[in-house]
Amino acid sequence: MKFKILPLFISFFLCFAASAKEQLATFAGGCFWCTESVFDDKPGVLSAISGYTDGSKSDANYKAVSSGSTKHYEAVQIKFDDTKTSYKKLLELYWRSINPTDSGGQFADRGPQYKPAVFFHTVEQKKLAQESIVILDKAKIFRRKIVVPVLPFKNFFPAEEYHQDYHKKKPIHYKSYYYGSGRGTYLDLKWITKKDFKIFK
Repeated sequence: MKFKILPLFISFFLCFAASAKEQLATFAGGCFWCTESVFDDKPGVLSAISGYTDGSKSDANYKAVSSGSTKHYEAVQIKFDDTKTSYKKLLELYWRSINPTDSGGQFADRGPQYKPAVFFHTVEQKKLAQESIVILDKAKIFRRKIVVPVLPFKNFFPAEEYHQDYHKKKPIHYKSYYYGSGRGTYLDLKWITKKDFKIFK
């Protein structure tokens, strides 16, 4: 009997160890097309899915969320291998992709569904997100204080298929929107002289 139990225990341990490598991160940064493109295909990122999070409804779709009445955020959920990348690196990418001093939306996209937020899945993620805000404020990277909330993760609803990988499916339209909304120009100017800045040393 002991010999039968041992292989089962080893199998369970190996499965747990494999799944433990995969972690989740969820960020809202305005238009989810733009947020998804930041993380897609980065080393250690297994998937980046556009969708809707938080909110007052038990389901979400683009028509309802875009009205601003459901209180959902447009967001991106990232599955990553923590042996190949880290939550710290994801935070570095996130802060470089938004205007964290704007609580009314992002760039041309206005309304509660476009507000930026970090949704933490673990206590460690909460700690790192809050720490990164303190560091950025002290470094005066932005002229005003960061107003991005760090909130507990509640739920996530994947967006419709035509929203997924939009930067790949419609690259010309995506690029036009990225700069036309003001995001591209703002980020280019903001970080052009701060390329070597690291939040976490």
